[in-house]
Amino acid sequence: MRTSFPASCLACCLLVGLVFTGCGYHSLGAATHLPPDVHTLAIPQFATRSEAYHTDTAMTQAVIREFVARTRLHVTPSDSGDSDAVLHGTILEQTVTPLTYNTNTQQSSSFLITLVVAVTLSSHDGRVLYQNKNYVFRQQYQSTTDLATFIDESPAAEERLSRDFARALVADVIESL
Repeated sequence: MRTSFPASCLACCLLVGLVFTGCGYHSLGAATHLPPDVHTLAIPQFATRSEAYHTDTAMTQAVIREFVARTRLHVTPSDSGDSDAVLHGTILEQTVTPLTYNTNTQQSSSFLITLVVAVTLSSHDGRVLYQNKNYVFRQQYQSTTDLATFIDESPAAEERLSRDFARALVADVIESL
């Protein structure tokens, strides 16, 4: 028996509908993987074991901004003890490595910043909700070789790296628990 065109079209539409209903999309701030009792999140200043200046502040601010933008959690930079969960971060290592070398000027012309960060999200009762002890993020930047027009590009690279890290961290926390 032959099926009519409308019946086969309907079957195809139903199949496509079933495939896309399980694709994992959710509304902004749904944070469906966080426990339902987590409404407030403290994100104190990241600690650092590196000698780099200001990276800990840039990382902390980027993570706070990303949690505020992507979740409905009330986010505070203070760990006063009255939050439902606390996110602690530690910059374990920060290195800057030359990537390219200009033989005319005898200077490196681009660099790679590498950060290794450990993060732990704990509930107010001490239960670990999320942990990654080895986030590795990299960001490349160019260096000017003319000293008269020199602009240090490393702070801008650190800001970009902080935003990339924050996006990945928040995605991991709200989607992988």
